Amino acid sequence: MADKFILSFARLIADKPEEITIKREDVDETFSEIFLWADKGDTGKLIGKNGKMISSLKTIISGCKAKEGRAYRVTIKANGE
Repeated sequence: MADKFILSFARLIADKPEEITIKREDVDETFSEIFLWADKGDTGKLIGKNGKMISSLKTIISGCKAKEGRAYRVTIKANGE
């Protein structure tokens, strides 16, 4: 659920939404890591000024923890990294 939300959100604000890909890795029953790859120019938009955009996104995702009982870590990378 959280990974689908992040993908939808990222595609809405990106200049090149077709280049956004996402991968979710379940570490254990209570923790998952979500990797999001975007065009180099879009990574700045996704992180935001002083990290405000990614912080807001992480706050919203923390609501999923209450519903699903799973914690998430979100990592944004430029394509090619």
